[in-house]
Amino acid sequence: MTVDDKRKIAVVGVGAVGSATAYAVMISGLVSELVLVDINRERAEGEAMDLAHGASFIKPIRIYAGEYKDCRDADIVIFCAGANQKPGETRLDLVQRNFAVLKDVLENLMPLKDDGILLMVSNPVDILTYAALRLTRLPPAQVIGSGTVLDSSRFRYLLSQYCQVEPRNIHAYVVGEHGDTEVPLWSLANIAGMPVQEFCCWRGVPCLDPEEISRRVREAAYEVIARKGATYYAIGLAVKRICESILRDENSILTVSGLVDGEYGISGVCLSLPSIVNRTGRARVLAVPLAAREEEALHHSARTLQSIIAQLDLP
Repeated sequence: MTVDDKRKIAVVGVGAVGSATAYAVMISGLVSELVLVDINRERAEGEAMDLAHGASFIKPIRIYAGEYKDCRDADIVIFCAGANQKPGETRLDLVQRNFAVLKDVLENLMPLKDDGILLMVSNPVDILTYAALRLTRLPPAQVIGSGTVLDSSRFRYLLSQYCQVEPRNIHAYVVGEHGDTEVPLWSLANIAGMPVQEFCCWRGVPCLDPEEISRRVREAAYEVIARKGATYYAIGLAVKRICESILRDENSILTVSGLVDGEYGISGVCLSLPSIVNRTGRARVLAVPLAAREEEALHHSARTLQSIIAQLDLP
């Protein structure tokens, strides 16, 4: 393995989401070093051991439990620490608890390497991404959230089930908050270059109900949490996909969360928009044309997040 091949990811917080993320990263072959950090040291050690015992089935990788100082030279630090969403809770209900965790961790975690990326996953991810940006004072491109990458995948999955088309052949995005005010972009959703409804008519599939599909995308996490207590496999894969685009310098378009600075007349908030993601992080936000009702809904999403941000003690 050459020096250029040596890539390191740190996962902070190895509960259900953090451990699923670590597993997805491990089997991807993206990195040569994976460090797990948790306030419960024994939990981190146990997860590292369990993962490392699969060494003969994957590409060479060093996996170990570490301290915050072991994260500072990582190419990507994935932040999964904090409380999980419980049945009946919204993501925004977690704000104060996880904001306190974020402040405590960042005090011990910083500084990162010059080009290191801080990837926020803990909920409410948009609020915590904005808080992390303010607390670390890192360049906006280097502080990103997993945002609606998973929501967009859920959107594509539901469309694929209805339209009987493989999900990777569907182009559809969810923007705004990763939460109850998220906005599926029906005006841009297409299959083989055709609007989804038009494709359904052409294929002979009964016309779908956009409102019902949107509701199922928005409430997907609640449905999973009600049945098994938490969501973690799909978000682990979503985070792996973001890391892949960063480490391979792909220039992929993903709906990660990050600072919005004037797009659609919105500022002072982090939320998800289609963005070019490469080795520098969230390299460019794409202010794609939206239908009037979608832009209005995006502004509502931004105002909802801004109202919560105003309650935080930020510098």
